[in-house]
Amino acid sequence: MRCLFLLVGLLVSGTVVAQTDTLKSAQLKEQVRQREIAFAQTMADRKPDLFMSFVSEEAVFLNDGDPLVGKEAIAAHWMRYFEGEKAPFSWKPDQVEVSGSGTLGQTTGPVYSPEGKLILRFYSTWKLEPDGVWRIVFDNGYMVCE
Repeated sequence: MRCLFLLVGLLVSGTVVAQTDTLKSAQLKEQVRQREIAFAQTMADRKPDLFMSFVSEEAVFLNDGDPLVGKEAIAAHWMRYFEGEKAPFSWKPDQVEVSGSGTLGQTTGPVYSPEGKLILRFYSTWKLEPDGVWRIVFDNGYMVCE
C-alpha cells in the first residue's frame, strides 16, 4: 500500500512539474514576442538609439550575405534605415520559440514594404543576457518567392 501511495505521489508531482514547465515556456515565449514587437516599433517610431538597445554587443546581422559583426558595425549600417520620416519597412513576429534552458529565443515573421507588400521574412535569435534583458544576437532576412 505504501508503494502505491508513493507511486501516486510521484505521478502527481511529475504532472505539476510538467505543467509548471509549460507555463514557464509560454511566459518566456510571450516575453520574446513582446520584445520583438517593441523592437519593430522602434523602426516605426524612428528611434535609432532605442533600436540599438535591443541589439546585443556580440550580435551578428546578415545583410545580403555579408555579416555585420558587433553592435557598432550593425549601428553604422542600419542608421540608413532611420533616414526620412517614414520607415522603409515594417515587421512582426508570427512564430516564437524558446529553448528548453529558457535563455535563447527565436522569432520569425513577415517584413512589409510601406505599401503593405510582403518583401522578406526575418529570422532573429534572442538571448536572455545576464542583466535579465532579451537582446538580439543573430538576425537575417530572406526574400520571399512571388
